[in-house]
Amino acid sequence: MFKPLSAFIGLRYTKAKRRSQFVSFITFSSFIGIAIGVWALITVLSVMNGFQQEIRDRVLGMTAHATINALNGHLSNWQAIKDEIKEESKVIAIAPYIMREGMLLNGQNVQGVGVRGVKIEYEKTVADVYQKMILGDYDDLEKQSFGILLGKYLANNLDVTVGDKVTLVIPSLNVTPAGVVPRMKRFTVMGIFNVGHNQYDSQMAIIRLTDAQKLFKMKQQVTGLRLKFNDLYEAPKISREIAHGLPGFYQVVDWTQYHANLFRAIRIEKNMMFIILSLIVAVAAFNIVSTLVIVVNDKNSDIAILRTIGASTGQIMRIFIFQGTIIGVVGTILGVISGILTASNINVIVPFIERSLGIQFLSADVYLITELPSQLIVSDVVTITITAFLLTILATLFPAWRASRVKPAQALRHE
Repeated sequence: MFKPLSAFIGLRYTKAKRRSQFVSFITFSSFIGIAIGVWALITVLSVMNGFQQEIRDRVLGMTAHATINALNGHLSNWQAIKDEIKEESKVIAIAPYIMREGMLLNGQNVQGVGVRGVKIEYEKTVADVYQKMILGDYDDLEKQSFGILLGKYLANNLDVTVGDKVTLVIPSLNVTPAGVVPRMKRFTVMGIFNVGHNQYDSQMAIIRLTDAQKLFKMKQQVTGLRLKFNDLYEAPKISREIAHGLPGFYQVVDWTQYHANLFRAIRIEKNMMFIILSLIVAVAAFNIVSTLVIVVNDKNSDIAILRTIGASTGQIMRIFIFQGTIIGVVGTILGVISGILTASNINVIVPFIERSLGIQFLSADVYLITELPSQLIVSDVVTITITAFLLTILATLFPAWRASRVKPAQALRHE
């Protein structure tokens, strides 16, 4: 008796009655549909966030937050530039590097590679390849001249392991008494890494900076400097500030530009999945329209009686808005709880399904990632919840307006 009239009647109308089981079934299917839509949205977006985070982490394992390169590929005054950039408080690590292309040979096995020359003590501060070693030790590279680290799939393609010899052929020529021949150098495999990104694991070789300078005849020059910032998400902004502050002309590229197409595709896919899965919620929400229309037709006489005893059109509208809102809120809450639980335990649920069915969803031969990751972001959950709630409110407006237009005299004519 202490409840507002509209809320009290609307709550009663949501309860099942023996003569309106069909309406109750439609009501049940409506909130189950909303719950499934919200659950699917939260789960799928969390998985896509996990993919994006996982790929970003693996890419940044080999790619610094930003690089500074000379326009001609030969940076002579890199020590001076390094000292100047050190004064930037947002830069926490700097490492010189040389990047060139070549071919690795082992018997009949040939593989094109990117060759990166690094200074170990500096490189470990800007990238985490040293944490991804599966054979050998990252620091062993400094113990021997012309040692080399290979990616996992690159080593498999060349059929080599730690201690084996490989021949590096570079696109440069030597003039000898026998004629002009390509430059070649034998390297000893000191270690094998696996960063989890096929582009690097199958096409990247790492050597010492001093060996690279000798091999590519760069004297004391380097290709550029690799930078690490205190906040990787501010890399574009910090990179621009550094570029404007450096004297002369240099190419400053941040990590978002290295793989711009990849991250843009992931963002577009996430937005499209949000739109597509929102249609599930929309369909379920508009099932509320049919539910409420049937309820309005069934309750014409009740509405007429309420009008004759003084209920306003606004009160009649609020009855059915409240009824539809209850369906939406219950479905949304159920979907949010289910989605959060699923997204938080995806690393347990998916392996269980794979073991039960004897399949693997993400094959290592096809995908960059073999395990389904998940990252639950609060802002996504809030956006999905608000979207579902607004769709529910919109779905109640037409039936509620129609109920408010019922004429008491016509509705009670045959009663």
